Amino acid sequence: MADQRELARAFRAMHHTDDILVIPNVWDATSAAIFVQAGFGALATPSAGISAMLGLPDADTGPVDEMFAAAGRVIRAVDVPVTVDAEAGYQLEAAELVDRLLAIGAVGCNIEDTAHHTGGGLVPIDEQVTRLASIKEAAIARGVELVLNARVDTFARGGVLEDALERAQAYMAAGADCVYPITAPPDALGAIVAETKAPVNAGYRPDGPSIAELAALGVRRVTFGPGLYRAAMKSVEAMATRLTRHDNPYEAV
Repeated sequence: MADQRELARAFRAMHHTDDILVIPNVWDATSAAIFVQAGFGALATPSAGISAMLGLPDADTGPVDEMFAAAGRVIRAVDVPVTVDAEAGYQLEAAELVDRLLAIGAVGCNIEDTAHHTGGGLVPIDEQVTRLASIKEAAIARGVELVLNARVDTFARGGVLEDALERAQAYMAAGADCVYPITAPPDALGAIVAETKAPVNAGYRPDGPSIAELAALGVRRVTFGPGLYRAAMKSVEAMATRLTRHDNPYEAV
């Protein structure tokens, strides 16, 4: 438990340095080890990548035991902090969600505010604030202050900057350590950084700002969602295509 506490403290501190924190999203023990060997000091799991690897649907509906078991295998493979994309929490009560995260060795988690099970809109802001505060309180009570990355799904649901700002500020006040306005355009990211004065997580997109440009906007943390997994599977697809022609599959790598 002491090691987990120390990893959580170290991970939180990574959000408050002069350098932008780049966190690869990995999906199994092998991919985790590869990125750590390349020099990355923290990792994340992607819910969509884990779900796809397991042959399961995404959107907070994957079997809880399987999702956490897969994340646990990633965590056990490396000695760096690992944060888990817990989607909306799989309808678990805050205490049980925290217990499951701590049991697999996680030091942080993403929690999104899409109401997957009640129509797919956004969870009312007061309900999400209560949930985030309960998760934080449960973690503190258990002695490991999980780094809570509160996802703001406003832009993914066609919303506007004002709502995203209100949610980001409320989530930080509820105890979040970082906010993640997924799919936010660059100007909105800059506004959220300026208004919240808190660590902001941006999702990297090949057609979006570079990591250097995100850093210039004030973004503190960059993650990749299922993008790295999908890129790896594209390489597998290219090998499969070459093999159907009886060509050397390794030339596609």
